[in-house]
Amino acid sequence: MIRAIFVWIAAALITFSLSASVVMAALFRLNAGVYDAIARAWGRWILKVSGTRVVLQGLENVRLDKPQIFVSNHVSWYDVFALAAYIPKKYRFVAKEELGRIPVFGQAWKAAGHIAVNRSDRAQAVRALEDFGRLIRDDKSSIVIFPEGTRSRTGELLPFKKGAFMLALHTHVDIVPVAVVGTREILRKGDWRVKKGRIILRFGEAIPTDGYTEENRNELIALVRERIQKMLSEPVSQGKG
Repeated sequence: MIRAIFVWIAAALITFSLSASVVMAALFRLNAGVYDAIARAWGRWILKVSGTRVVLQGLENVRLDKPQIFVSNHVSWYDVFALAAYIPKKYRFVAKEELGRIPVFGQAWKAAGHIAVNRSDRAQAVRALEDFGRLIRDDKSSIVIFPEGTRSRTGELLPFKKGAFMLALHTHVDIVPVAVVGTREILRKGDWRVKKGRIILRFGEAIPTDGYTEENRNELIALVRERIQKMLSEPVSQGKG
C-alpha cells in the first residue's frame, strides 16, 4: 500500500510539473518538438517510478515518413503511459472531452495538439477528427486511438467504435494495429494498487485503407480487431526485457 501511494504522489507531481512546462512552452511559442519531448518524458518517468519495464516489438511497422493511425486495445492507464513514452515519432492522442477539463493537464493536452472529442455531439466529433486528419497529413505525424472507447475490466476486447476507421477512410491513412500486453497486471480499471511489471508494446503490420469505403467499413474494423486479438494472444517470453 505504501508503495502504491508513493507511485500516485510521484505520478501527480510529474504530471503537474510537466503539464505546467507545456503551458509555458505554448505561451512562449516554443518549437513543437518540445511538446513531444515532454510527453515522452512524462510517460517514461511515470513508468520508471512504477518499476515498470517496456519491451518493444514490431517497430519496423512504424513509418517515420508518413502519417499513420495507431489503433490500440485499452485496459489500463499504463497503456497511455507506455504509448506516450515509446512511439518513436510525432503523435497526437484522441480522447474523451473530460480530459481537456482537468486543471493544468487539460490546458497542456490541448496546447500540445492532442484532441478531446465530445462523444455526445456526433457532428462535432466528426469535424474534429476531419481537422485532425488534415493535420497529420500535413506534418506526417500520427494519431493514437483506443477504439473501445473505455478501458476493459476483464482484459477482453470490447466492441470497436467506428470513429478511428471513419477517419482512416476519409484521409486514406494506414492503420497500425497495436497490442499492449501486461498493463492490466500493473493497474486494473477500478483499482488503485500499482504493481511492478513488464509491458510489451506490439506494433502490427500496417493495414492500407485503399479499397475500403463506408459500405465495407465493418470488414476493416473486423480485420483490425482480429489482428489486435492475435497479437494479444501471442505467448509472452519470460526472458529479460
